[in-house]
Formats: sequence, structure tokens, C-alpha cells
Amino acid sequence: MQIVLKGIILLHPGQKLNEKSDLLIEDGVIKKIGNLSQADLKGAKVYEFENKYCLPGLFDMHVHLREPGREDKETILTGSNSAAAGGFTEIACMPNTTPAIDSAEVVRFIKEKAKNHLVEVHPIAAASLDRKGEALAPMAELHEAGAVGFSDDGAAIKTASLLRRTLEYSQMYNAPIIEHCEDESLGDGYMNEGFTSTQLGMMALPSISEDLIVMRDIMMAEYTGGKLHIAHVSTKNAVELVRQAKMKGIKVTAEATPHHFTLTEEALKTYDTNYKMSPPLRTQADVNAIIEGLKDGTIDCIASDHAPHAIEEKEFEFIYAPVGIVGLETILGLTLSELYHKKHITMEQLANALSINPRKVLNISIPKFEVGEKANLTIIDPDKIWTVDVNKFKSKSKNSPYDKRLITGKAVAVINKSKMFVDDKFVDI
Repeated sequence: MQIVLKGIILLHPGQKLNEKSDLLIEDGVIKKIGNLSQADLKGAKVYEFENKYCLPGLFDMHVHLREPGREDKETILTGSNSAAAGGFTEIACMPNTTPAIDSAEVVRFIKEKAKNHLVEVHPIAAASLDRKGEALAPMAELHEAGAVGFSDDGAAIKTASLLRRTLEYSQMYNAPIIEHCEDESLGDGYMNEGFTSTQLGMMALPSISEDLIVMRDIMMAEYTGGKLHIAHVSTKNAVELVRQAKMKGIKVTAEATPHHFTLTEEALKTYDTNYKMSPPLRTQADVNAIIEGLKDGTIDCIASDHAPHAIEEKEFEFIYAPVGIVGLETILGLTLSELYHKKHITMEQLANALSINPRKVLNISIPKFEVGEKANLTIIDPDKIWTVDVNKFKSKSKNSPYDKRLITGKAVAVINKSKMFVDDKFVDI
């Protein structure tokens, strides 16, 4: 089968490509790039995407799929459908499932369940057995089965000794250790510690709980030479610590989430549990620092931290409700609305943060726009105005604080693995 994407702007920072073109794809492979003749168009399905941006397929490196164990919240299928609807062709799923992704069997289970979907799923394995921080997980076995990184996500690796060993062993596979930076000894609060938490009478977690672990982990990365990735950076001090580490040549990368660059702790005055996050929403100064970190390249990636929860769980009292929100279907739109359209970042920087850099961090090949390459791409309409409606999400869960929010910018099609998601449906190509 042949399809033609007409009038697109091919944008690929790695290829130094930013030009208007047509694209002919046959059986999922790029056959021709450039101005197409009538002969090229004959018999092909033509899609008009005039002046829409075509990027290497977007990659979200921080997603919770819940399967195995909590299929009532999300499954590999529904999470992948949500990813495609959000503009993603590849995602990496975190290990806090039941059982945890700490054995080759679970890694293979996930990859097998995802193999026929448009969206490629890359498991991130637990760094310690059952994520308890007591014994090292079988890293060699996990990597050979297909794990692309290691994390005890939901908590920092418990001890410096275990962190050292994970950073040392992971170097054999050029895989990152992905850290949720939080010193649990400073409390188990569910909002940022400060004037607002005092005003609301809520249990709070100070920003230094993140900064301390970021500092510890960077020092250990420098000592071992291992690859460290800081997940969902939320404090201005953490951003500065990563910036200084990069200047010293330490192998550290970082990601930010849309909720940490669009929302502040003030949102919790509503007592809406959809604003309950981990790490918690911080101050406007922290938001500004994260945006600056994205502008100057200190923060490498933008990730959703897609965390689906059942409606009945989020409807508990604030203190008992679980942390996290779904984000796969809003991450691109929020990035376009709040960063691109406000001129904080360029479209090239967006492509790096949402496509190129996540693959670099995880040592995964980057799609190219070249004849003979398999088509793995996302088409974006940066000016499409739409309203978030959680009831239309492909995800099983609807826990989003952005419901009814007006957004500018959306993915209009994705292509990968000889499949296309367009006009709200999947088609083989």
C-alpha cells in the first residue's frame, strides 16, 4: 500500500533538516522525499498536511502502564492507544507494576503484549528486587530481555551502596539509572512545604528532599562514571545542580513534566486530588527555573509521567488519594501552548525534547527521514485549537487537572510499524 503526505514541513534536528516536502511511503517504508509527480501519486492514498510539521516519532520515556497487576487502571493496549492519540510512536514504561519489572519474564510479557501495536513499548526494569532497595535486580538478564534502563521509580534507590553498584553495572549496557529523587526521611507529605501548605494545613514535603538526592546521585555518577537520569525535576535547585554537573562533564540528564512547568502549588487550594503529584507542584520560581532549564538545554527531555488511577481512588479525601495524573494525551499540546507559542522554545527544541533526546538517553536508535528507512514519524498541527475532554481519552483513566482546558497545538497523525493513527482510528499502510 502507498500513502502520500503532502505539504509537510520535515523537521529533524539530527539531520539538520527543516524544509517543506512531500513524502511517499510504501508498505511502511519511505520510498521518496521531495516534490512528487502525478505518476508518484497514482494509486496512492493522499493525505493533505499543508504546512504541518513532520517530526521523528515522538518518544515519552516516563509512562506507567499498570499492567501487569492493575489492569483496572490501564493496560498495555489502552496505554498504547493513549500514546498514539497523543502523538507518540514509542514509550518507555516504568517498573512499578505488580509484580515489578524485576525479571526477564515480566519484560518479555510486556514486549509480547505490545508487539502488534503501532506504539513500540520499551520496558524500564527495577534497579532492585521488587523495588525494595535491598538487593540488586538481575540487570544482565533484564537488559538481555529488552530493558532499556533501570529505576526504582516511586522512590529513590535506597542506599548509596546500592546506587553505586547499579551505576557501575549499568555501564556494561550503556543504560541509564533513572531516579525519582526524594529523601523519604524528610516526610511523606503530598504538597510543597511553604506558606501555602501552612495556610491549607496540609502535610508537606520540602523541596530540599529532592535536592539532597539529586546531589547524592550526581556525586555518585561522577565517582562511578555511570549514566544518571533525573526524572521529573521539580525544584529550581535541582535544575541548577544538573546544570553545574553537566558543566563538569558528569554523565547526567534530566526530564521535566508539563505539570511542573504549567502548574504551581496554588492549584491545591481547590483541594482537587488531580493536583496531587509526586514530586508535588512547587512555586512559580521553580516553574520559571524549569522553563529556563528547558530553554538552555539543562533539561534534556519532556516526559508525561503518565500515572493512571481509577476514578474511585482519586475521589477519596485528599490525604488518601493516590498521586499522579494521566498525561499522554495532553503533553504535546501543553508543550506547544505553554512553551512553543510563548516563545520559550523553538520547534527544533521541541523535537529534541520529545523525540531525539529521550532516545539518546535510553540508547535507542533515532528514526531518520531517508529513502529506505522505516517510517516512524509524528505530524503536528501547532495551531490546532482544541479543548481537553477527559471523556474522550483513549486511556482507561481520566485523572487529569487539564479537563476543559483550551489548548493550541495537537498531533494529527502518527506512523510506525506499517501502521497509521489518523482521524481517530488505526489503519494499516
